Amino acid sequence: MSDLLIRTVTSLLLIAVALAAAAVGGNLFAVFVAGVATAMFYEWTRIVRGWGAAWYASGFVYALLPALALLWIRERAGLNLLLWVFIVTWATDIGAYFAGRALGKRKLAPSISPKKTVEGLYGGMAAATILAVPWVMLTGLRYGLLLAAPFFAFAAQGGDLFESWMKRRAGLKDSGTWLPGHGGVLDRLDGLVPVAVLTALAQLSGLT
Repeated sequence: MSDLLIRTVTSLLLIAVALAAAAVGGNLFAVFVAGVATAMFYEWTRIVRGWGAAWYASGFVYALLPALALLWIRERAGLNLLLWVFIVTWATDIGAYFAGRALGKRKLAPSISPKKTVEGLYGGMAAATILAVPWVMLTGLRYGLLLAAPFFAFAAQGGDLFESWMKRRAGLKDSGTWLPGHGGVLDRLDGLVPVAVLTALAQLSGLT
């Protein structure tokens, strides 16, 4: 089985589980988010082993903030906005991957993640924006989210680069081995962290 096929199957299963938990909401979604946050923190401690207490403490915050943001969005802002967060994050990842493979020439941050390209960055931002438009129009979410989409997609790829930098410093290829074709939980959710937090902050501040 090819690496792309393994990645695709794993991604579809993860998306199905996330969507099911989000749709049900309530305690089920809370337990799901708590479990994911715990796995994120565990992988963080694996990466920063020997880096000092401050790094361990920051890992707790890194896992807690997006968890709280997702729970708040689901219960207070509604399912439609939560799905917008997922759409932007997933579209960024998929768009960056395929645009980078098809068009990638200029390295984005070669010392951190040699495979990432400027074209991939633009592709991810474009995909997130394009897919955000019909969702916002269909669900009646605020139009400010259309403007937010490319910026949050940029932040998502920044989150990806940050985790890549951490792994490179630690001498690790992946944050874990839980997910076939992807690595660990952090490898899949490094982009969701900033998108979830920024979306919650934008909602709380009334910007979107």
